[in-house]
Amino acid sequence: MLKKSILLLFLLSLSLQGYAQEQYIEDVKVQGNKRLKSSFVRLISDAKQGQVLDSTVLDHDIIRLKRLPAVSHAYYQVFYSNETNSYNVFYNIEENFTINPQLNVYTTNDDEFAYRVGLYEFNTLGRNIAFGGFYQRDTFDSFGFNLRAPFVFNNKIGLALNFQSLTTQEPVFLEEGTADYKYNNTSFEILGLYSFNFKHRIETGVTIFNEDYEYLFGATSDLVPQALSVDKLLFKGVYEYDNLDYYYQYTSGFKSTFNIQYVIASNETLPDFLIWWNDFQYFLRVGEKGNWASRLRGGLATNADSPFAPFSVDNNLNVRGVGNTIDRGTGVIVLNTEYRYTLVDKTWFAIQSNAFVDAGSWRNPGGDFGDFGDDQNIRIYPGVGFRFIHKKIFNATFRVDYGYGITQGATSGLVFGIGQYF
Repeated sequence: MLKKSILLLFLLSLSLQGYAQEQYIEDVKVQGNKRLKSSFVRLISDAKQGQVLDSTVLDHDIIRLKRLPAVSHAYYQVFYSNETNSYNVFYNIEENFTINPQLNVYTTNDDEFAYRVGLYEFNTLGRNIAFGGFYQRDTFDSFGFNLRAPFVFNNKIGLALNFQSLTTQEPVFLEEGTADYKYNNTSFEILGLYSFNFKHRIETGVTIFNEDYEYLFGATSDLVPQALSVDKLLFKGVYEYDNLDYYYQYTSGFKSTFNIQYVIASNETLPDFLIWWNDFQYFLRVGEKGNWASRLRGGLATNADSPFAPFSVDNNLNVRGVGNTIDRGTGVIVLNTEYRYTLVDKTWFAIQSNAFVDAGSWRNPGGDFGDFGDDQNIRIYPGVGFRFIHKKIFNATFRVDYGYGITQGATSGLVFGIGQYF
């Protein structure tokens, strides 16, 4: 009996000892990368040398890596090392080519034509820094430069700088009719970026800009000046919840992005205002080749009865085929939903078909919430399109969509671009 008790105690002590011996990370190794720095991968990873081995942490690191423009795919392997209870973690990287051209082209059946071209490097210095610029021709010439470094010191703190001079021909909707103005917005923006954890992050910063309106033709009003130049100051905040996962051209999960801005103006004609909007995005894998994608945007702004309302109905922003800034409002509800189906899927190339419905409504400047149900404000545009995807170049998705309006006063048109519409 005594021998049995001693043996039981001995086995129990061995069991407890084995349970207490946690497994540790001996080293984090990065392989397969060429331009993306291994030191950068270790910097933004939560898994560190000497920490307890945790598969949840490794899974999160892999999803974070797959979100980087420089990474087309990533996975990890764990191997036992020569040290007791220690393991080597290998992060395997399949890189994207990250010098990326930008192209957006849109037309409507009234012969309107506009485009934007640009060139960006999304992995500057091998540290996931995006830098580049664009040129736009939309009746007038525009240009801009952007720098975004989301990971400066670790996987939490980042910085973004943006400059643009954007000039367009904008309709201004008056009681007497529609007037067209030459509109210029010259701005400089600085943002601080902070990630609380794997899913939650914020941006906050300030923009200094000037808005210049110059009358071209159309209706006039004694209450609306034909020339106006206003200096403005914008305070901006963004909160993002990101639970998306990527597998080459497929996306799954949910993402919510909330934007809020307060604008201070130096002229009473364009008064101070508050504006906010939220984008909800949901992606679902359907079978082996299908991907259902949806975006719902809701937003409101200070409800001033002004012809220069901040929300616009635009071909390249929210409703495909509708035209270039055909209406404005102080509130917005837009739903974009589409089904993407992969027709061809090779190692480096894929073709997707696309069927979509874009629908939205706007609150008139100075109006009420009943405007959202007004037939004159509702736009519904179903359509079809194709995606031509290079799987080894970041964002190298050439899209073409044709939207056909089925509501009052509808148009139709083609929308070309680089990258998915949303």
